[in-house]
Amino acid sequence: LLGPEATAAQTPPVASQATAGVVTAPKTPTYVLGPDDVIAIKALDAEEIGSASIRIDPSGIISLPLVGRVAAGGLTVEALERELSNRLKIYVREPAVSVSVVEYRSQPVSVIGAVGQAGVQQLEGRKTLIEILAKAGGLRPEAGNVVKLTRQAQWGKIPLPSATMDPTGQFSIAEISLSGIIQATNPEDNVLIMPNDVLSVPRASL
Repeated sequence: LLGPEATAAQTPPVASQATAGVVTAPKTPTYVLGPDDVIAIKALDAEEIGSASIRIDPSGIISLPLVGRVAAGGLTVEALERELSNRLKIYVREPAVSVSVVEYRSQPVSVIGAVGQAGVQQLEGRKTLIEILAKAGGLRPEAGNVVKLTRQAQWGKIPLPSATMDPTGQFSIAEISLSGIIQATNPEDNVLIMPNDVLSVPRASL
């Protein structure tokens, strides 16, 4: 399952195997900006801004000519476009502002264990468990059937019956069977992943 070198001619990654029966997250154009994201801003008829790329600072703030300091963190791309357009109306009759994300850096997810590319992945919007595993290069041949998901309490309890809180009350923990997702017997286990989630894929027991 989910071999890191899967191609169209070989066994496809889990995301492809599960496509037929797995419920995936709805597509959405929105992305909530946060610290360290790099965004490109284009503003027609505002030469002072022109076309600029800027990194959102640790407090979620960006600074631009004419508009000054703007709290970009916590806004969607579309909401930031509206905010910048409103501020530019003082200087431009009909401001046209576009914002795009150049580098996603504010929503990390750690994937460790028996995967093709262990390390930190960026959510880049809404992603399910299977999508993040595929993004991490898929499962290695020695991977087991269970994924352990750990989530910070600020995002709420993991929405699965098996989820529990750790003794400190700071984390929600769940063990998720991949076969139930792949075989479409438990598609609800393909949960949405949240920022700072940790996915651990142990090796199969011998």
